[in-house]
Amino acid sequence: MIRTYLVPYVVLLLMATLLSGIADAQRGPGNGRGFGQGGQGGQHGQDERHDEDRQLFHFLLTNHEKISRTVRELPNGVETLTESDDPAIAAKIQEHVRWMQYRVEESKPIRMRDPLFAEIFRHTNKIKMVRVDTDKGVRVTETSDDPYVVKLIKAHAQAVSGFVAKGFSEAMKNHPVPEEVGADSPKYSHPAIAKYGKVVTLPDATQQPRDGSRIVVDVTHGGEPDKLNTALDKVARFVNIYRGAGKKSAQVDIAIVLHGDATLTILNEDAYAARFQTKGNPNLDCLQALHEADVQIFVCGQSLIGSKAKPDQVVVFADVAVSALTALVNLQTDGYAYVPLGK
Repeated sequence: MIRTYLVPYVVLLLMATLLSGIADAQRGPGNGRGFGQGGQGGQHGQDERHDEDRQLFHFLLTNHEKISRTVRELPNGVETLTESDDPAIAAKIQEHVRWMQYRVEESKPIRMRDPLFAEIFRHTNKIKMVRVDTDKGVRVTETSDDPYVVKLIKAHAQAVSGFVAKGFSEAMKNHPVPEEVGADSPKYSHPAIAKYGKVVTLPDATQQPRDGSRIVVDVTHGGEPDKLNTALDKVARFVNIYRGAGKKSAQVDIAIVLHGDATLTILNEDAYAARFQTKGNPNLDCLQALHEADVQIFVCGQSLIGSKAKPDQVVVFADVAVSALTALVNLQTDGYAYVPLGK
C-alpha cells in the first residue's frame, strides 16, 4: 500500500475536462442537473454547471495539501481513500466522487481527446465502482472482471499520479492506452465515432474503402429494450471502416432506414421510457453519434404508426419517411448500395 498526499483523482479528471471543454448538460445524481456528453441537440460547450464546477475544482486544487489519498492496487482494480481533516474540503471531495460515479454508471464521458480516458469510457459497462463516504472523505473501489479493463483502471491511476506530480502541464498531455491482454490481441480503434463500432486498421488489405461510396443500411434488427440495439453499433463500425480502417480515410455517405423490430429505437427519451418502462432510451447516445458523423437517419412512418407511436415522439435529428419501402427504393435509385441488418 502506497500513501501519498494527492488531489483526488476525480478533481483531476475535472481539471482535465475544464481544459478541453465541458459537454452538454444532463441529469445527474439526485434531482439536480448534471453534466456530460449527450442530449438530443448535439451541441457542445459550457453547460449550466460549468462555473460552479470550475469553482469547486479550483477550491480542491488550491487546498490539495490538506487532502490525503491512499492508493492500493488490487488484482482486479484499485482501491482509493481520499480524505481531509477539514470538513468543508471533505464535503467537496464527496461531491466530486458522486459525480464521477454518475459518469461511470451513465457512460457520460469527459476528456475524450485523451486516448486513455476515451478508452476507459468505452468500457464503462465493465467497470464496477463502489463508493462509501467516510467521516473525512470517501473510499472508492474500482474493479472489473475483464483483464484489459483492469489494465485501463491501473493505467488511469498512473496518469492521475502524473497530474499530481506535474499539475496542469501533465493535464495538457495525451496518455497512451495499454495494450490488449495477450500478444495476439487485435488493436482496435475508433477513427470517427469514439464509443461505438471499433475497427482494426488494415492498410495493406485488398478492397480498400473508396471515396464517394454511398450506403443505405436497412435496419430491422430488434433487441432488449434496456440495451443498445447491436445493429446501431454495426452502423457505427461502417462509419469507422471508411474513416480509418483502410490505408487512408475515404468519404462515404451513409443512410439508415429503421423499421420492423427496430422502429421504436428512434423514440425520444420520454416516449421510449414510457413505452418500455426503462430509464431513458439506451440507443440515443449511439444514434446521436451517428447523426454527428453525418449519417442520415430515417424511420418508416407506416411502422411507426402501426406501433402506436407518433411522429412527434421521434428524436429531432431523425426524419419520418412515408415508408421504409419508398425510402429504400429512393436511396437506391440515388446510387446507394443496399446493406440489410435484420435478425
